[in-house]
Amino acid sequence: MRALVVTAVAAERDAVCAAGDGYAHRPLPGGHTLHQAPTRSYGVPAPDVLAAGVGPAAAAAGTATALTAAALAGTPYDLVVSAGIGGGFAPGPGSSPGRPSGAPLGSVVVADAIVAADLGAETPDGFVPVTELGFGTTVHLPDPALVAAVAAATGGAVGPVVTVSTVTGSAARAAELAARHPGVLAEAMEGFGVAEAAAAHGLPVLELRTISNAVGPRDRAAWRIGPALAALTDAFRTFPGALAGAPAATSPGAPASPPHTLRRTP
Repeated sequence: MRALVVTAVAAERDAVCAAGDGYAHRPLPGGHTLHQAPTRSYGVPAPDVLAAGVGPAAAAAGTATALTAAALAGTPYDLVVSAGIGGGFAPGPGSSPGRPSGAPLGSVVVADAIVAADLGAETPDGFVPVTELGFGTTVHLPDPALVAAVAAATGGAVGPVVTVSTVTGSAARAAELAARHPGVLAEAMEGFGVAEAAAAHGLPVLELRTISNAVGPRDRAAWRIGPALAALTDAFRTFPGALAGAPAATSPGAPASPPHTLRRTP
């Protein structure tokens, strides 16, 4: 299974690449550089890695560029992965040992739903997702077999990961997101953009995050970016083996149907 891993920034890309060796650099249109690994682990090619930029728009554009270039070259990908560090939600009242509703610093999260948290409209009755306005989608669902395999290999927790264009900076906003998306584990800025590009190419998608900070009031002194990047490297050391042992994905990251769609807040 040939995979493309898309990160936001170079530090995340380098953390993923540190799990392998022998990466070559290939320029792509738009000024991007694709890191290609010729080595194999467990009989599975190590993933190619691209730092596409911060935010869902940059992520979608960079991912689409890489996927199109590969398709035109006759070497299409089989899987697209959004990866990097992110914010973790604190455990909520619905948490349980079998399915925690929070993600502590340094932990790994594998998304079972990739959600555009703020794609919609504010109304007097609260937030209305773009789906209720009659346009597009707000959720992509990764293949459950792939999610399970990667989570088992990395020791990751499984749950929704929300994509935002503005990082949460208050307790009130964190509580709003947690209420709107029960069981949400992490917040990042690129997953939904990567998923949109993957879906346009008919490819399955995953999102993997390691937690560098808590979602809520910004406290840079409490962030643990270095350990989160190290955890990202560790996660991708197990990644080829996880793919080798996983059943082939049977469908791309499809838009969700209820109850996974976003809900209004009162």
